[in-house]
Amino acid sequence: MSEANTEVRTMTWSSAEAGLLARAVERAPSVHNLRPWAVEAVADRAELYERAEAQLPRHDPTGRDRIISCGAALANLELAVCALGRRPETVLFPESARSGLLASVTAPRRYEATDDELSLYSAIFRRHSYRAPFSSHVLTAADLRELLGGGDGAEARVVTEQDSLAELLCYAGRVLRDDRAYQRELRAWSTQFPEPLPENSTLPWTGLVTAHTHLPDARTLADRLAREGLFVVVTPDDTRRDHLAAGAVMQRTWLRAVARGLVGSVLTQPLHLHEVRAGFIERLNLPGFPQLLLRLGYPVTATPAAALAAVTARETP
Repeated sequence: MSEANTEVRTMTWSSAEAGLLARAVERAPSVHNLRPWAVEAVADRAELYERAEAQLPRHDPTGRDRIISCGAALANLELAVCALGRRPETVLFPESARSGLLASVTAPRRYEATDDELSLYSAIFRRHSYRAPFSSHVLTAADLRELLGGGDGAEARVVTEQDSLAELLCYAGRVLRDDRAYQRELRAWSTQFPEPLPENSTLPWTGLVTAHTHLPDARTLADRLAREGLFVVVTPDDTRRDHLAAGAVMQRTWLRAVARGLVGSVLTQPLHLHEVRAGFIERLNLPGFPQLLLRLGYPVTATPAAALAAVTARETP
């Protein structure tokens, strides 16, 4: 690394830099569309806070999804710091008089971002949740391996046990569809969505099971899952630190996929049922705690060649 890249100095964020950090964080995926975070660029650091008031007692009883969302926001924040030509140094859950502080990011060193980091940063602004069937161009095992990643103990693992997964998701769908308190809460907070939830959604493409969600039989669902790229993000423990790490790994995996012309979406609701989560661990032979399911594929309007051409065109100066 050159002398310029190792220079250490006290720095403060300019208003333009603070705005860039805020915009990157704002584009993070929020599991329940609540954006349960706040970012403050103060003096020589950027601080990421949890907004604990963003609560959904039936959908996220322990706040796990809220912290996963904040982990995705942290990944965006770190990538934005890289894009500014600084090396992010992150302290998780620092001691502070202010409650809700999840991470403090400083950037005392100049740094030349790698091509991969710049690619991921660019993908932040193209990422969106895709709630539809994917193209018929199925991802290969090699394609999926290229997307794998981990950090702070969390890791994304490829799911190949479609039959077992289909049975677990069908069971979860039936329980959630028949849970009246869950459905009341869903109706109450989904009114804030820019677009209403679809009346006749179906698995695995729906993100949330409504009272009108069509539940296919397990065989049909397994066939659909076999045509998708599926990852489960696993952590060694089930603490808030683990949940934060899971969100960061999810986001970096998703951004890596977007940079390759893919689209995706996240499922977390089934894992709030204890018996389903235990089933994931046992039937998928997981070494830790499953935190979320990430589904990836090509959009129906793009072939792999077209997606690659589009990415190449965007990245050409």
